[in-house]
Amino acid sequence: MATLSVKPGQRFTVPDWHTNSHLISADAERQRSASHLVRQEARALRNETNNQAKWDEHDNQTRLTERIGSVNRWKETLDKCLTDIDAEIDALAKVKEAAECALQAKNLPLDVSIECLTLRESRRAIDLVRDPVGEELHKEVKVIDKAKRELQQRVHEAFEQLCLLQEARQQLSCDHRCKMEALEIDRMCLSLSVNSPNISFKVNPTRVPDGSTTPDEWERNSQCNKEHAEAEMKASTELREATLLTIAETNNELEAQRVATDFALRKRIRDLDRAYDELKWQEQNTLEEITEMEEDIRRLEEDLRRKMQDLKVAHTRLETRTYRPNMELCRDQVQYGLTDEVHQLEGTIHALKQKLAKSQDALDALQRQLYRVQTDIGYKANSLLLDNKCLDSRRKLVVPAEKFVPELDTFNRTTNRALSPPKSGQLEL
Repeated sequence: MATLSVKPGQRFTVPDWHTNSHLISADAERQRSASHLVRQEARALRNETNNQAKWDEHDNQTRLTERIGSVNRWKETLDKCLTDIDAEIDALAKVKEAAECALQAKNLPLDVSIECLTLRESRRAIDLVRDPVGEELHKEVKVIDKAKRELQQRVHEAFEQLCLLQEARQQLSCDHRCKMEALEIDRMCLSLSVNSPNISFKVNPTRVPDGSTTPDEWERNSQCNKEHAEAEMKASTELREATLLTIAETNNELEAQRVATDFALRKRIRDLDRAYDELKWQEQNTLEEITEMEEDIRRLEEDLRRKMQDLKVAHTRLETRTYRPNMELCRDQVQYGLTDEVHQLEGTIHALKQKLAKSQDALDALQRQLYRVQTDIGYKANSLLLDNKCLDSRRKLVVPAEKFVPELDTFNRTTNRALSPPKSGQLEL
């Protein structure tokens, strides 16, 4: 009979066995129930979190799309504003250049006016008068100085406005660049997915970066940049219009003054021409009168010499008759006749001498007047030459410099022209 090698364990009863089986079944049921509950909760949580993640992602995708649209609209607005401000900068720069050209163009009229005033200072004696030509030339200098001051002011204002426009454009350009970068970043964020490369966990991604702004502040910044640029463009447009108006007004004023000065100068030349012709006519008549007076003086002197000879004859006769002897020395008719002849000749000689003296005085007066006339002719010729030089110099204001050819003949007193015909009643020379 074999023996047991191990001591047998504790023996349980059948009820214990049944109880143990019931406990194991009950525990299994409880565990399955708990597991089922957990599974249901996990499914619910998974569905809820999946739905929440999808909706959150959809909402953020929508927000990104809307944000991209807002930024893009502002970018397009800034694009248009930049285009407008560039066009305004070009337009103002052209107007500024036109004002500078107009300012530079005023130098020639000013030089011509000063040249004319300087030339007219060379007039001599009585011709150095304050005539309308001088007044118009001084007015022209004042008009040109006033125009240059106004144009210089416009150029200065245009330069300052260009600086303001450039500053506004710089702000717009900076805002535009920032929006371009923001668009690229947001579009890249919109394109990200779980399958995108280079996605990873970041350190503290929910932090608020320094310098962050609110949407209102962001909107106000772009709006302020836009309004500032529009205000500067409006001011630039007004300045352009004012500058163009100033250029037109100064040109019109200068043209009107130039016409007035040219008119006064031509009128003065005509007056000088008439005065010159009148003096030449007077000179010719005076020369003829001097010639006739000299001839009359020569005849008076000749008559006076003859009368002196006649008086010598009468004196000799009377003196010779005093030597008649004795009773022959009588006062006969011959004596009375010779005495009357002597008295008559003495009176005639005295009258001839007086007339000769008066004639000589008249001749001296004529010669002095001739000298005065000839001197005045020289003055008039000099003034006429100077005014014609002025008129010729002023042709530079209406004739291009490359086509300008002086018309003044330096050997003649005036430009090459025919003399005006003599007045009615004047002696034809």
